[in-house]
Amino acid sequence: MRKFLVVLDDSRECLNAMRFAAMRAARTGGGVEILAVIPPDEFNHWIGVGDIMRQEARERIEAHFEVFAKWMRDKQGIDPELVIREGEPVPQILAQVREDPDVGVLVLGAGTDSGGPGPLVTELSRSSGSLPMPITIVPGELTKEQLEAVS
Repeated sequence: MRKFLVVLDDSRECLNAMRFAAMRAARTGGGVEILAVIPPDEFNHWIGVGDIMRQEARERIEAHFEVFAKWMRDKQGIDPELVIREGEPVPQILAQVREDPDVGVLVLGAGTDSGGPGPLVTELSRSSGSLPMPITIVPGELTKEQLEAVS
């Protein structure tokens, strides 16, 4: 089964990427894998404090994931899989793509502010020629209806 890999973060554009991945997976018989990356700078504290912060980050990610997962199950009939990795986001995304042969498409949301599409889209676009699959970049300004029409 081909999986759509989508990155879970706190950006606004994440919502459109999630919606698109779920709708495409539902229409093509695929699955959705949601990747959350915990950056290492969150744990530069004493060991005990770092461990507590790491656990809290995981709990926040799991709660955030459940919101998307419920929508995907209820509206699209897709039961997504959650993967949590620790490290710098781009290397962890690339590692996940290379380690999971079932991932067929990387789905990213593009930011809409004047700062450009966002750091993930910018950095991963540079690597796109060497990736083992295509990247789909979903504009952050698309409406739900527009997403349904293109998916």
